[in-house]
Amino acid sequence: MAWSATMIGALLGLGTQMYSNALRKLPYMRHPWEHVVGMGLGVVFVNQLVKWDAQLQQDLDKMLEKAKAANERRYFGMCTFLILCVDDFDDFDNL
Repeated sequence: MAWSATMIGALLGLGTQMYSNALRKLPYMRHPWEHVVGMGLGVVFVNQLVKWDAQLQQDLDKMLEKAKAANERRYFGMCTFLILCVDDFDDFDNL
């Protein structure tokens, strides 16, 4: 994934710089160092985006696990309470 993200970022930066030159009706490779800087910025941007997405997925998994545990405590804990109450009412019938 690292190589694909790096290559996508480099192509994004290169394409952005070439598109910018084309819009201004300049030669595509007018200042080659601008293309190198654009490619570097694209690589950094896409790699950070991939890291952010992985961190976001981990945080989402943690939040879903906490929500599932809270729901189980809420509903299954209530069922246990109700079963105990019903058993107590059965004891009053024997009096």
